[in-house]
Amino acid sequence: MQYVSTRGGARPLGFSDATLAGLAPDGGLFVPETYPLLSADTFSNLRGKPFEAVAAAMLGPYAESEIAPDDLRADIDAAMGTFSHTARTPLVQIGPRDFILELFHGPTLAFKDVAMQTLAKLMDRILLERGRRATIVTATSGDTGAAAANAFAGREAIDVFILYPDGRVSDVQRRQMTTIDGDNLHTLAVDGDFDDCQRIVKQLFVDRDFNERVAMSGVNSINWARVAAQISYYVFAALALGAPDRRVAFSVPTGNFGDILAGYVATKMGLPIERLVIATNRNDILDRVTRTGDYTPGTVAPSTSPSMDIQVSSNFERLIFDLSGRDAASVAQRLTDTKNGFVLTAEEKAKMATLFSSGSANDEETAATIGAVYKDTGLIVDPHTAVGLKVARETVLDDDVALVTLSTAHPAKFPDAVVTGCGMRPAVPQRLADALRDTEKMTRVPADAAQIAQVILDRSRAVTA
Repeated sequence: MQYVSTRGGARPLGFSDATLAGLAPDGGLFVPETYPLLSADTFSNLRGKPFEAVAAAMLGPYAESEIAPDDLRADIDAAMGTFSHTARTPLVQIGPRDFILELFHGPTLAFKDVAMQTLAKLMDRILLERGRRATIVTATSGDTGAAAANAFAGREAIDVFILYPDGRVSDVQRRQMTTIDGDNLHTLAVDGDFDDCQRIVKQLFVDRDFNERVAMSGVNSINWARVAAQISYYVFAALALGAPDRRVAFSVPTGNFGDILAGYVATKMGLPIERLVIATNRNDILDRVTRTGDYTPGTVAPSTSPSMDIQVSSNFERLIFDLSGRDAASVAQRLTDTKNGFVLTAEEKAKMATLFSSGSANDEETAATIGAVYKDTGLIVDPHTAVGLKVARETVLDDDVALVTLSTAHPAKFPDAVVTGCGMRPAVPQRLADALRDTEKMTRVPADAAQIAQVILDRSRAVTA
């Protein structure tokens, strides 16, 4: 299988090369030339199988001919072995047809672990087979950085540079990034917001001299392998609820559009998802574009759900590529510079509406939802999950459709927001307790690509003359 850029200016790559590249050299995102279509029988035969088997069946077609099935399964088994729950991503019923999909049982207590642990194993395998080193540069609004630090710590062939917005992630999220041991880990506190961090990473990717000199790679959801690895939990949950014979919908707390894009790809592979519900916080650009077609970024506003404090959603580009009929020239024209925004065509907006709906929750509504869920079920949920639940409760579906809200983080990562919502302080898992005690290591940097590039050049072991 070959991977092409959404902007049409890069040569197609195989799975391994696309995984190491992360971002396409023309600034676009890699997508498969075609989506593999699986039969209803294929999905049905996966019912009752372990999560690892489902993950291998979903990821396998994308790595076909490059990673042997046994090697892929071994990497997935090793990745999922870091999770504390034997079901890996268990479902919890909270109403007659309402469910929460717990994605926070990995080592950093966030959904990012599902894909990041797998991606680390795959990249390590590819680099070792090729005798190469790589420099990973990634931007995070909170959870990606911790997941990357944990997954890649101590890897001899890989150095990791994590850019996060200084003062705009929770204390717990920051400490999870800055307290992990590993000489190959470098955490950079950027004087700006997440969109600044993301912009700088993209600038470094398209600087060909710099990119080649440090053998740059990325593990944000711009990396196709991460999106592909996230398809598994949509399929796993849907099968547990009776799919493909039963209709299932998903409500997804969404900032950078990577998580919900995996659900969209699952539908392209043949999983019959009734609806994908985009749930945003006060930074509601994805809600606005879904309702009106207008994608005009505003100013990032801090919220109690900081991982969603984003105004430029990188992965939305992959959806626009498909909505436009894979018109790379149109995507390049609209997405090369998004600061002034753009408008979906009437046809694109209509196509999007066949699968997606949306809603938003402000901080007060988020807190109220945390309180209501605790009162009704005794469950404590984090603010991102609460955003998803608030929008899910407003979504109109037929009575026979199961509605699953993705629970993207453990509530102990956002204790202040939880206390505000329900008056209860969530218990701290041991994995998190260690991060709260250990010494932090970070470097403060301005929101300047040139200065950050120099830090990377000074520290990366992959640098060539």
